[in-house]
Formats: sequence, structure tokens, C-alpha cells
Amino acid sequence: MKITNDECCCSATRNSVGIVTGPLPFPHAELGTSTETVRAELQDRMVRIKGGIFIMGTNDLEGFSSDGEGPARTVEVDDFLISPHAVTNQDFAEFIQETGYVTEAEQFGWSYVFEWLASDKVRNEVQRVPYGVPWWLVVEGACWHSPEGRDSNIEGRTNHPVVHVSWNDALAYCAWSGTSLPTEAQWEYAARGGLVEKTYVWGNELLPGGEHQCNIWQGQFPHENKVKDGYAGTAPVDAYQPNGYGLYNMAGNVWEWCLDRFTHRYHEITDTRNPLFAGHSDKVSMRGGSYLCHHSYCNRYRVAARTGNTPDSSSGNCGFRVVAH
Repeated sequence: MKITNDECCCSATRNSVGIVTGPLPFPHAELGTSTETVRAELQDRMVRIKGGIFIMGTNDLEGFSSDGEGPARTVEVDDFLISPHAVTNQDFAEFIQETGYVTEAEQFGWSYVFEWLASDKVRNEVQRVPYGVPWWLVVEGACWHSPEGRDSNIEGRTNHPVVHVSWNDALAYCAWSGTSLPTEAQWEYAARGGLVEKTYVWGNELLPGGEHQCNIWQGQFPHENKVKDGYAGTAPVDAYQPNGYGLYNMAGNVWEWCLDRFTHRYHEITDTRNPLFAGHSDKVSMRGGSYLCHHSYCNRYRVAARTGNTPDSSSGNCGFRVVAH
């Protein structure tokens, strides 16, 4: 599959470089579950969101019509719990330690790393890049504990979002922790934080008072990043001000996997109460944008923005958060 220009700063599919993908021998059924204490502690840290009715999606012409961001419609969701921030490297390390789980990036032996974040040594060793998007490097050994390749680690980044996790990996973590990925409706309802039809998580102005509200690209992608928000790559999961529900980084930093399969007809075919698209699709949904998004190229840090990727894909700008009931 070739990725389009609209998709390329968001993420790259694993088969963008001609990799034939298929089921890998992951022991999902043998993972077991976390202890009741671990589950209780996890839920104690989560934010309870009271269900309600909200306007989901957008009719704004600034959106990507091919992504199916609209039409805007009234949707109702039930009560749920959601983690205040993305799953961290520390959280994921505990899961790995207890289960011995091996991520898909580790099984495949590589993952996508943005070129600016890789060392000179790694860049010189790279032999493959996705079609048309040379800033995504196919880096051998890149995975959750070595985000930029074998010569990197997560020391000093335990409170950063775990990355290089596929949708399948995220589901394995959920199975262990007694949680779930949020549906797109849960994610957007939580991200809006009580605001109605605003462009961003915090309102309609990108830089209110000149202050950065999220971790995104500043400059002309991919040639210049002025890093005015303080982070060239991932930021701590609790960086910036939380939204109206006390949730951090619902925009920028890393893309977050959702439970739904991806379809551009989402707002046309799903229910208006607790919508979930579980139909046939070769992609699953992602929300929130990442540190690579910018208005000049991919302004998907808007709260209604959405995209999709294959469930076995992984990259240095995609993670997840969890929900419970």
C-alpha cells in the first residue's frame, strides 16, 4: 500500500515498504491478567466521565473530508472511566515484566522512526523508507524500549507515552489490565472536556495568549521545526494544561489508538447512542494527532480530526490510553 501525502506525517502503514503482513504468533490468550490490586490502582487513577449528549464531528471546511470528519451530529455516550493521560513507558514496562509479552515491532524487527530523531549512525544504516515519505525511516531494532533504534533507550522518559505499539499490542495491554481502548465517541466526548463545537481541545484559538497548548510541529513540515513548544519528540504525558475534564494531551504528542475499525463513513452509518464501527476495514481508528502535525501539512490535532492505520503498524508517534466501566 502506498500512503498519501495527507497521511504521511501522521503515520505510515507497515506494508508501505512492501512488507507482507499477517498474523504473528503472539501469545495473547496466554497473557493472563493483572492482579486485582494492579487493576484497582489503575482505575483509581482514572477520571470518571459522566455520560451525556454532545455534538460529534465537524462540518468545518478546514477538516479532511476524505477522513470522514463529518457531518457533525448529536451523539450520546454512557458513563465511563478514562485514563488522564496516555499509557506511559513505566506502565507498559510493568505489563511486559509481568507477562513477557513481545510487541509486534519486536517481532517484525523494525518500526518507523522520524528521521530527525534518529542518530547519524542509524540514519546511515537505514536501507528502506516508505514510498514518497523519506522522513519515515525503517529502523531495525526500533521498539517501545528503544524508540529511536538500538542505540537509544527510555532512560529519563519513563513518564513519556509508550510508542511503537500497534493496535494489537494495545489490545493485549487492555486484556491484561482489565481495560479497553476508547471508542471514537468516548475519545471525542472526553477530549472536548465539556466544550461545544470548538476546534481544539481548549477552544478555537491555537495559541491563546501566545501560549502553546500541545506538542505539535512549529515550522514548515518536514524541513524546519522551531520547537517553540519545547519538544522535538514526545513530551511527558502530563505536559501542558489539562482540558475541562482533567485529561492531558488529548491533542498532539502521540496519536492514540481507538477501538473502532476505520471508515470514512463513520458519521453516516454508526448509531447515535454509544456508536462503534466494528465492520470490515483493513484499518483501525486513531485520534489526537502527534508531535509531527502542523497546519502546513497535517492539522489533525483538531478535536474532530481522525485517521486510520493498519492494526499491526507501529511508529514513534503513536500510543494509546485506556477506558473502563
